[in-house]
Amino acid sequence: MPDVEWRQTARADLLAIIDYISDDNPDAAQRLKDDIETRVAGLPAQPRLYRTGRVPGTREMVVHPNYVVVYAELGKVIAILRVLHAAQQWPPAGLP
Repeated sequence: MPDVEWRQTARADLLAIIDYISDDNPDAAQRLKDDIETRVAGLPAQPRLYRTGRVPGTREMVVHPNYVVVYAELGKVIAILRVLHAAQQWPPAGLP
C-alpha cells in the first residue's frame, strides 16, 4: 500500500481552517480535523474511491459539504496537495 505524505501547503490549509473554526467552536474544529485526518489515513486502502479532480492527475475527496481534500497518486505515495473550502476557486487561475 502507498504511504500518505502531506504537502506543506495542505498542512497549512488544514491548520488555517481549524484555527478559523476554533475561534467560534473549538469542539467542531477538533471534530473536523479528526475527520479529515481519519479519512486521509484510509486513502491507501482505496486511493481511487473519490472523484477525479479538476486538475489533471488529481482526485478530490469531499470530507464535509464545505471541505475538499485534493490529492494525487504519485507511485508509492499519495500526496495530499490541498485542503480547501468548497467556496475557494479551484483550480486557481492559470492552471489547466
